[in-house]
Amino acid sequence: MWSQKYHLQSPRAESSNGEWQNRNRVSEELMMVVQEMKKYFPSERPNKPSTLDALNYALRCVHSVQANIEFFQILHPDGAPRAGVTTYSLEELSTVASEHASKNTDTFVAVFSFLSGRLVHVSEQATSILNCKKDFLESSHFVELLAPQDVRVFCAHTGHAQLPFWNSWTQRASQYEFAPVKSFFCRIRGGKVREQEKRYCPFRIIPYLMRVHVSTQREPESCCLTLVEKVCSGYEAPQIPMDKRIFTTTHTPGCVFLEIDERAVSLLGYLPQDLLGTSILAYVHPEDRSLMVAIHQKVLKYAGHPPFEHSPIRFRTQNGDYVVLDSSWSSFVNPWSQKVSFIIGRHKV
Repeated sequence: MWSQKYHLQSPRAESSNGEWQNRNRVSEELMMVVQEMKKYFPSERPNKPSTLDALNYALRCVHSVQANIEFFQILHPDGAPRAGVTTYSLEELSTVASEHASKNTDTFVAVFSFLSGRLVHVSEQATSILNCKKDFLESSHFVELLAPQDVRVFCAHTGHAQLPFWNSWTQRASQYEFAPVKSFFCRIRGGKVREQEKRYCPFRIIPYLMRVHVSTQREPESCCLTLVEKVCSGYEAPQIPMDKRIFTTTHTPGCVFLEIDERAVSLLGYLPQDLLGTSILAYVHPEDRSLMVAIHQKVLKYAGHPPFEHSPIRFRTQNGDYVVLDSSWSSFVNPWSQKVSFIIGRHKV
């Protein structure tokens, strides 16, 4: 019986040893991969990247690749362009770009193909704004210029089927408040500050659909024309006037951001996608968090009442400093459940 039991257990022991060796080998290989990834980590801060930083960066790169693949699958199955889209030649495209980019020194026009993703045309202002050569821009895919964490946002707002026609809005395209689609924000890569160091700056983007006839092809390509405006700090010249440093936010009763007014970008330094899904308490000064809890209790207690003022709170900006927000608070009550769906804050810096 002992002999029979021994023979039954022996294979299990060998299997266990084999699994343990495999785990050790996989662990060693994983650490080698992590060390290799650290070499390609963008050095945006002086400290060396940790293992977690390297893994998070790798995950963002994977998301960037996935979003890039999804982006080129947005076309209709037959690849047919939508009716009513005007076709432009490269010469006409250059004229259109120069007309709209020359009105603002912080704005440039970039046109990329939905089929290849490559830039078909980029206005002259892009080279100085992004601090790079035009040859580099013209040989790049537009998504390659974006920060990895912003690629999904870019693809979500430039879906082929949802874009307005450029020819229908040419007269109003430079007036962002009349744009038929909501603008969005992405970080775009500029010139290198130091060797092997990439620098990303925030830009406001509005996309439009058009067709461009490239001389080397018979059929015109469906393209996306983007108006790209650099976002500057609201506290540097030209400063945003004190009475206009206002933005709004909405968050859940559990303090999770649902929506961020785009006016907050110049005042707080965060892009909307940086804050969405995060807790508002993470940005409130530690000494003011109890005050924020008291605000929530009052909002929930007087749900549906007119907005009320509250004591100022300190809010952390993207660079680590704090601004003081004078806020008024209100809530939206779901008429069916009679519960607070979200809380609205109107803030003045």
